[in-house]
Amino acid sequence: MSEAAAWSMGAPAPTGTHDAANAADAGSAVGVSIKGLYKVFGPNPQSCLPLVMEGMGKAQLLAQTGHVLGLRHIDLDMPAGQIQVIMGLSGSGKSTLIRHINRLIDPTAGVVQVGADDVTAMDEKRLRAFRRERTAMVFQKFALFPHFTVQENTEYGLQIKGVARKARREQAMRWIERVGLRGYESHYPSQLSGGMQQRVGLARALTNDAPVLLMDEAFSALDPLIRADMQSVLLDLQQEIGKTIVFITHDLDEALRLGDRIAILRDGEVVQQGTGQQIVLQPADDYIASFVRDVNRGRVIRCRTLMQPGAPVPGPSVDAGLVIEEAARLLSAEGKEQANVVNAKGRVLGTIAMADIIAAMVPPRSDAG
Repeated sequence: MSEAAAWSMGAPAPTGTHDAANAADAGSAVGVSIKGLYKVFGPNPQSCLPLVMEGMGKAQLLAQTGHVLGLRHIDLDMPAGQIQVIMGLSGSGKSTLIRHINRLIDPTAGVVQVGADDVTAMDEKRLRAFRRERTAMVFQKFALFPHFTVQENTEYGLQIKGVARKARREQAMRWIERVGLRGYESHYPSQLSGGMQQRVGLARALTNDAPVLLMDEAFSALDPLIRADMQSVLLDLQQEIGKTIVFITHDLDEALRLGDRIAILRDGEVVQQGTGQQIVLQPADDYIASFVRDVNRGRVIRCRTLMQPGAPVPGPSVDAGLVIEEAARLLSAEGKEQANVVNAKGRVLGTIAMADIIAAMVPPRSDAG
């Protein structure tokens, strides 16, 4: 059964690895909207903009003008309270894109809107306040002050805002504990492992309580096991805080695990955007297909995608948002061939069969066979 057909039955639209709707209710997150965004690097970018708009590519622009194409006509809507992953290889423009959201980089053309605020139209004073109050950033290289303790690093944003010492210490300690660092508040960064330092960076961003959290390759410098642990920490926290998170990565497995929505960039352009399921099941071109070829489909495809309409069957029930690998494990444990697919309220939406799950977990053969 196609994904579109599943949705037409009234099943909820697919989300990522957490309940984004519930998360959005938890806080005051705001959406991010990017329209017609271009970035050209060089001494006279405006003179090159018409060439880029007419379709001149990155290599040709550099050869003819000495300018570098950073971004070309980016249109992205990032829903409030969800995790938007921006993915691409090195040089694809993903870090350039995230730095436009808090205007660390000025666009050559286009609009970046956070909630009701047009970031591109802000003067210096408003922009400074926006960066302090509306966004927080977690960096790949941690960006901690080496001469500050964990406590001092975590409360730094509140100190800059002028929050009273007692209030900022209480707020910082709350998040130090939430990221699992209670007992380390008096330690210095040099006394911590890489994963612990990144937890400090995350606690600092959360202490600032900004509605938009920007994470630029935040876990890329970590060892695989620590990286997986940090992903779990982020997903657990997101259930509570419901922030709008923009997460940059070059790793597809990380993107699929974290992202409610994913946008894949190549040479400064969005090649495809959508849910993880849409990208895995319906790659836009050969470039995307090469990315998803080796993905474990059982950990991406959800029961709502494969379910068939019909009356309830004897057997277990699975949530519509459950990945099919888990559904297969449940069916095997109970020795059943079918399960009922239910929504969050327990209403039966359809059924799913083990045979369909097994077929879906095997990627289609390429033409080359």
